[in-house]
Amino acid sequence: MKKNYLFELQLFAGENNPTLNTQTTALADTSTPNDLSPTMKTFYRTNLLENARSEHYFSQFGQKVPLPKNSGNIVEWRKFDTFAKALTPLTEGVTPDGNKINMSKITSLVGQYGDYTTVSDLLELRAIDPIISRVTEEHGAQAGDTIDTVIRNAVVAGSNVIYAPKLAADGTETEITERANIDKTCRITPKLVDQVVTLLKKQKAPKINGYYVAVIHPSVSYDLRESAAWLDAHKYSQPTEIFNGEIGMLHGVRFIEDADAKVWTNINGAVYATMFFGRDAYGIIDPTAESMEVIVKQRGSAGTSDPLDQRGTVGWKASTAAKILYEERMVRLETGSSVFSSVDTAN
Repeated sequence: MKKNYLFELQLFAGENNPTLNTQTTALADTSTPNDLSPTMKTFYRTNLLENARSEHYFSQFGQKVPLPKNSGNIVEWRKFDTFAKALTPLTEGVTPDGNKINMSKITSLVGQYGDYTTVSDLLELRAIDPIISRVTEEHGAQAGDTIDTVIRNAVVAGSNVIYAPKLAADGTETEITERANIDKTCRITPKLVDQVVTLLKKQKAPKINGYYVAVIHPSVSYDLRESAAWLDAHKYSQPTEIFNGEIGMLHGVRFIEDADAKVWTNINGAVYATMFFGRDAYGIIDPTAESMEVIVKQRGSAGTSDPLDQRGTVGWKASTAAKILYEERMVRLETGSSVFSSVDTAN
């Protein structure tokens, strides 16, 4: 996993304050809530905290469209309607009427997201670590996390949903018809995976490189990995991983483990969305230099608003959008977790 570094960069509050959001070298006290003194030589500890970054999984599978300049704030995807079967026999010597091409478009409003951090001249001068490059790295990861979550939130809004039944110790199943009634006994099983795959096949969802894909929370994959069917499938050989974050395959589904998979909560604890989908089920904006930008303003670039060249900024902004294109190509499986439903929180 990629290694990065974590800084506790906190924000000043105060309207019309020239030091708003300015990170300094000051020690923490009641009047100065932020504390970056550990980055100074006197207080520096040999190793900074290692920050484990979330990988970005949903952006792997969306149908990507570019966002060129001067294209407005609406993005669109086009899709062709499926031809019906041609079941009428041809008449000898007679040319049939033929068929018409029908194309529809799906649009979405483009949203812009961003954040920044202000760094003082003394912090940049005295800190042992390369502050600007590290803060830039942090904001780059923040941008990726933000965009992937925007995509995830669009994808989990689909209408095809299966609720895992309550599963008693003796194997008896009790049907669940809404999210509010899911509890830790509503766990994922190979049988449910097969049920989802069957539904996708019946809806003729095309596969991705020969497989369906599922994005699953680690608390849910824990239950799946403990099942006999999973253990048998992975006992003697491991399938070649072809997608980022893949943990294994079952019933023709490649499972991608993602700690940022959608989680809700009800009175019984956490409820998890495992998203199954085929090819081009949803669309996203292709992240390019036109739609995503990391911005570094050096000290001295602010003119009279920073007369002593005391502050520089590091930030990012990105335009993105995501939209379901084919409802029939995705299924949301909602489950609990036998171990973690009582401790996980909504995201």
